[in-house]
Amino acid sequence: MENLQVDEKKIAIRVTDLDKMYKLYDRPSDRMKEALGLTRQKRYKEHHALSKVNMSVYQGETVGIIGTNGSGKSTILKIITGVLNPTAGEVEVNGRISALLELGAGFNMEYNGIENIYLNGTMIGFSEKEIDEKMESILDFADIGDYVYQPVKTYSSGMFVRLAFAVAINIEPEILIVDEALSVGDVFFQAKCYHKFEEFKEMGKTILFVSHDLSSISKYCDRVVLLNRGIKLGEGSPKEMIDIYKRVLVGQYAVPEEDGNNLLNDRELTAAAAGKTGADRGASAGVNPELLEYGTNAAKIAEYFITDEAGVHTTAVIKGQEFTLHMRVEFMEDVPAPIFAFTIKNIKGTEITGTNTMVEKAFLEPVRAGERKEITFRQKMSLQGGEYLLSLGVTGYEKDTFQVYHRLYDVLNLTVISDKDTVGYYDMDTVALVGEWKG
Repeated sequence: MENLQVDEKKIAIRVTDLDKMYKLYDRPSDRMKEALGLTRQKRYKEHHALSKVNMSVYQGETVGIIGTNGSGKSTILKIITGVLNPTAGEVEVNGRISALLELGAGFNMEYNGIENIYLNGTMIGFSEKEIDEKMESILDFADIGDYVYQPVKTYSSGMFVRLAFAVAINIEPEILIVDEALSVGDVFFQAKCYHKFEEFKEMGKTILFVSHDLSSISKYCDRVVLLNRGIKLGEGSPKEMIDIYKRVLVGQYAVPEEDGNNLLNDRELTAAAAGKTGADRGASAGVNPELLEYGTNAAKIAEYFITDEAGVHTTAVIKGQEFTLHMRVEFMEDVPAPIFAFTIKNIKGTEITGTNTMVEKAFLEPVRAGERKEITFRQKMSLQGGEYLLSLGVTGYEKDTFQVYHRLYDVLNLTVISDKDTVGYYDMDTVALVGEWKG
């Protein structure tokens, strides 16, 4: 019994059988009829944003929540912070919470920055005197100058998040909850936010963190919870959950039974993926619906996908690990010497790297109509963490004339996951040593 009491004290947040259901109506009149009691017929569809979710966060932990859009990440944070009420289940919170949720949550758009600082501080439970004592550190961190005296409705999104984060981070919460907010603002402000994040971890504060930035999840979180379509697929180390999430992104997962709180195992994942083609798994996730496509139609890139070093189909690769790009090409006409190529750009459109089979001296032979070729490019991922775009092509020369048989620009989104980014576009895999200078 004594041990149970000790464990109880360590709980910062506990969520038990949490459920959030929304009623979706086809017409506004159906909602009105039900509200007025004019019908006994069920006129809505049930949408479960969360279904029987259980999780615990212990004091001093940094816990991340990841999942695709619509998985329930933001919903669970809103319920924990009291913004939403659950349909069923219980939430226990031990400690003073500061939350940075959607941009503008908790702010009055008509108030100026100073007034909103007092408003937010009062809502959290601080007295006016306590807020006065923290005002200078808040304003220094936000660094928005005289705009703090203007209504926040006139702020840019960058100024808005600067002030919101400055309030959230400087009121000394016991529990900090952050929902994607660190991705807003310029690079210098983001660096300042992450530095504060690390200070919080060193101080033993509890942090609950939702982000699509898998590099940040990998670097800062002690433990990660994976949600999908309102169901908890599992929890564990960042690496374990990111590996599972990579499979979720390409549809290689099995939906758990009603108690969706057990981690999926490899056998279930393999069974779920059985029968899928490379196109199903590769081209279904991370594909650009507005890609640029052109060529002579002498060849067609029919399938394309990426696999990690374990052979798992994915669009997210961990820096330092090997990955393989696959292209499957069909030929409609005879081609004297096709060249298969790929390039990787950053999201601003700058070409970062790329190669082709001619450069690699891999293949320069004629092919005939009806032939099908599978091309693989295997390499170590040395790019910095971030988002990239992949382009593919089949080209060649016919009597010294360059031909494009089929080209797909920006066809796939490639995410690089990293917990160590150096300067520039890629990592030289440097080994740094420091010793005594004996001179």
